[in-house]
Amino acid sequence: MTSRERIITVLAGGMPDRVPVVPFIQEEFLAWYYPGRESYDRVDDVLALADELPFDVMCRHNRFMTPHFMLHDHENWQVKREKRLESEMWNTRIEIATPDRLLCQEIAVPDAGAATSGLMPTTRKHLFEEDADIEAFIKWLPELTSEDAQVIRTVNRDWRDKTGDRGVSAPWGWAGVFNYAAELWGIENLMMAPFINESLYTALMTKLTDAMIDYNRPLIEGGADAIGLQGHIANSGSVSVDYFMRHVFPYEKRLIDSMHAADAYTVYHNCGYAKTFYEIYCDLGMTVWETVSEPPQGDNSLTEAKKATKGRICLLGNLDQIRFLKSAVPEEVEARTREIINIGKPGGHYLFSASDFLEKGTPIANVKAMLDTAADQGAY
Repeated sequence: MTSRERIITVLAGGMPDRVPVVPFIQEEFLAWYYPGRESYDRVDDVLALADELPFDVMCRHNRFMTPHFMLHDHENWQVKREKRLESEMWNTRIEIATPDRLLCQEIAVPDAGAATSGLMPTTRKHLFEEDADIEAFIKWLPELTSEDAQVIRTVNRDWRDKTGDRGVSAPWGWAGVFNYAAELWGIENLMMAPFINESLYTALMTKLTDAMIDYNRPLIEGGADAIGLQGHIANSGSVSVDYFMRHVFPYEKRLIDSMHAADAYTVYHNCGYAKTFYEIYCDLGMTVWETVSEPPQGDNSLTEAKKATKGRICLLGNLDQIRFLKSAVPEEVEARTREIINIGKPGGHYLFSASDFLEKGTPIANVKAMLDTAADQGAY
């Protein structure tokens, strides 16, 4: 099988020749492996890396994680962005002028040189501070323009063509519904909203879901095999099963179903606590749940997750790349990888990876030991 055939077979619920080995590679590791470059690309450079450290490619580009309405003007929606470097932090202020309100968000990210574009920003000032801000957002939020949609299609078609038979293209959309709402409103405000102003919460979540469905359509039309969704904020360590089912599930489910209806797969990212959500995740019906993180990052067990999900969704993970992979010796990496593969591969529905992106400072010998052992031990 080619790498593409291997991965697609698993995503479709079939049995491949071996477990796909799909490490999550982004700018931090690329800058570590290829130092001194002015920029890094999650397709071009990941494909080059796969030539040197063979693995099955799942390209996870982040170019379209920031939606169109945060980048440029639309009718009744004027965007002003200012970015400046202060105390080794890139601070960005976004002002959005609508006929009713001036909305403002401030985000910050550490200056990591050419690897900065791969870092997730911290929100210092949320876009919503009053109910009137949310009402204006809902009222005036612009639809995706045909020009923006065409750019998304064209770029995704290029990514898909470059990837070819070496793997799949699985770019990020602009988050899961709850995650993005938290970015705009703040996690504390969002969690309390269903109890304080349920109608406003419902209106916002519905609007965001509608907008995400429209935004993902050209990603899929351009050739994305799967779409990445972020679902780590409403994890089982922060919300109860009842809360998730009432206030998160309906919107995430509708978003996931829309992408499946458009013939794309979904990769749902929760890199933390999920142990009490295994059944919920099966009901959500995402194609893949990543990353089955074990303590201390999460509370999961690959053995228990395999038993609970019973092939209803695919699992991706779960080698600890933060503490173990950076500090172990190759022989230890081989042993741990072999153990994980032997848990994950029975019955299929499993892709091997670490529990998140590979970090700088990870010994290359350990990365090679992980990839080589996973490919060798993953044969069916």
